[in-house]
Amino acid sequence: MIHALRPTQGSNWLGRAASALGLMLCAWVAWLILDWAVWHAVFKPDVMACQALQHQGACWGVVVEKMRPILLGHYPYEQQWRPVVVLVASALLCLSAWLAGWRRAVSVQGLGMLLGHVMAATALMRGGFGGLELVPFDAWGGLPLTLWLFLVSLLASTPLAIGLALARRSARIWLSMPATACIEVIRGVPLVTLLFMAAFMLPVLIPQEHPMPLVWRATLALTLFSAVYMAEVIRGGLQTVAQEQSEAAAILGLSWWQTQRMVVLPQALRAVLPALVGHGIGLLKDSSLVLVVGLHEFTGGLSLSLGGDPVWRPYYFEAYLAVGMVYALMCLGLSRTGRMLEQRWAKGTH
Repeated sequence: MIHALRPTQGSNWLGRAASALGLMLCAWVAWLILDWAVWHAVFKPDVMACQALQHQGACWGVVVEKMRPILLGHYPYEQQWRPVVVLVASALLCLSAWLAGWRRAVSVQGLGMLLGHVMAATALMRGGFGGLELVPFDAWGGLPLTLWLFLVSLLASTPLAIGLALARRSARIWLSMPATACIEVIRGVPLVTLLFMAAFMLPVLIPQEHPMPLVWRATLALTLFSAVYMAEVIRGGLQTVAQEQSEAAAILGLSWWQTQRMVVLPQALRAVLPALVGHGIGLLKDSSLVLVVGLHEFTGGLSLSLGGDPVWRPYYFEAYLAVGMVYALMCLGLSRTGRMLEQRWAKGTH
């Protein structure tokens, strides 16, 4: 009976053959990708050389030629040094956090630095002071707009999500019912619908004397969309905290707010940290949907730059592939931040 359960020599040979065949297939696919993307590719912005390839190789020259409008959108040409400074400062901030092992980046001080960075970047890109030309919000575009939409909506939706999660779990019906209705209604509406409502219906409700820029309306839609989904994630984390801990905190004399801030919320957020990181990654990618309401963020800048250029338009695949690689790097950075935070919390550091 024991001998019958052991793998035979024939099955071992088939396993090794299948593994070898898989490795050969992966090597062949890698060869084809490198042959198209590197060895037969054109890296200079030479349209004649790209046309001579007849799509047998990648034309990365389109990325070099259209880098400025893709990265910066239709931000005024003479003032484009300002979003460049913002991008460089953002990269240096991420690099400093990386070198520090994300120890300070995931602390209260780190969140304060991030908020200060967003405010400083907003002031610089907006201008209107110190001799800087005023640039309307609706003239922003490219990668800075993508990062701004993501960070502002994430920072704004986090406290709103915590409040909604706590209100939905409240025993007071005048708190739980409105929170439940808000979450279920907004969560049942697609993000594109929220963006269209913010872009075309919200101006009807706002007094014409105080118009809200389209960028802020889109940010409002992203914030609400993010808050309701994040609230459900946090509510799941709140359910993992034993009721006895809240009762013990009350016996020690802590108020309800102190209990939530010092006992319940830290444990709940730790429990759902991977889901929160996944939500952040999804929000970063969902920010590209503002293109449907006329905001030219990162992918919108690509569409804007290639849409009216019949010379470089045939090489849209390479351009979209480059944009996708940038999104992948940003998502990997967020994922790395989440893993570092998990390790930091696992060691019991704060």
